[in-house]
Amino acid sequence: MKLRFLGTGTSQGVPVVACSCPVCQSTDPKDKRLRSSVLIETDGQTFVIDAGPDFRQQMLANQVKHMTAILLTHEHTDHLFGLDDIRAFNWVQQQPTDIYAEVRVQEAIRRIFNYVFARYKYPGIPQMNLHPIENAPFYIGPTKIVPIRGLHYKLPVFGFRFNSLAYLTDMNFLAPEEKEKLIGVKTLIVNALRKEEHISHFNLEGALKLIQEVKPEKAYLTHLSHQMGFHEKVQKELPENVFLAYDELLIDC
Repeated sequence: MKLRFLGTGTSQGVPVVACSCPVCQSTDPKDKRLRSSVLIETDGQTFVIDAGPDFRQQMLANQVKHMTAILLTHEHTDHLFGLDDIRAFNWVQQQPTDIYAEVRVQEAIRRIFNYVFARYKYPGIPQMNLHPIENAPFYIGPTKIVPIRGLHYKLPVFGFRFNSLAYLTDMNFLAPEEKEKLIGVKTLIVNALRKEEHISHFNLEGALKLIQEVKPEKAYLTHLSHQMGFHEKVQKELPENVFLAYDELLIDC
C-alpha cells in the first residue's frame, strides 16, 4: 500500500495571500501546504480522501490519472469544495465518480452542488454516484475500509482505516470504542493544527498523546496551520517515529 499526501494544510488562520508571518513567507517547500487530502493506492485501486478547493491543483501536481473513489470525512468547505473538478475524471474514465460519505454529508453535497442533481442537467456538469456509509466496515472492490468516528468540536466526522493504516483529520476526541479500532495500526496519520489548544482539532500535545496510546510504528502529523511553526524546526522536537507530513510526501504502509 502506498499513500501520498496531496495536501497537509488547513484553511484555519489568515490566508497566505494576506499573511506576512515568517512561516507563510518561508522558502522551504515543506512549509507550503495545500488543503489536507491523501491519495491511497492499494489492491490495484486508487482512493482519495477529501476533495477541498485545491483538488484540481493536487491532481495535476501529482499526475493522478485514475481514481476509484473519493471518501469524505465531513462536509466543511476545505474538504469537499473541489468536487466540481471531478468532471475531468468523468471524461477520462467515461463514468461518474463514486463518492462515499455519510447521509448528512451527502445532503450538504446535494445542496452545494444542486446543479449536479437538477432534473434538467446542464451539459458537462460533474457526474457523481453517492454511496452512503455508516459507522461500520464496508468494502470497495476487494478493499476493506473501517470508518473511525471522531468529534470535530460537536460535529461527528469520520476517519478511515485501511488494513494497518489509519487516517484521522479534523477531530480532537475519539470515544474508547473508536480508539479500539486503531489497535494494530502500523502507520497513523493524525491532525495537529498547532501547539496551542484548539476547540475542534488536536493540538500537537493531543496528537502525540494519541500516538503514545496507539503505538504505531510510524506516525505522521497533518492538517497543519502556519501557527505550528517551521517544518524543519518542529521536526527536530518530535519523537523519532513521528514526522511532520508535507505536500507530495510518498510513504509505503
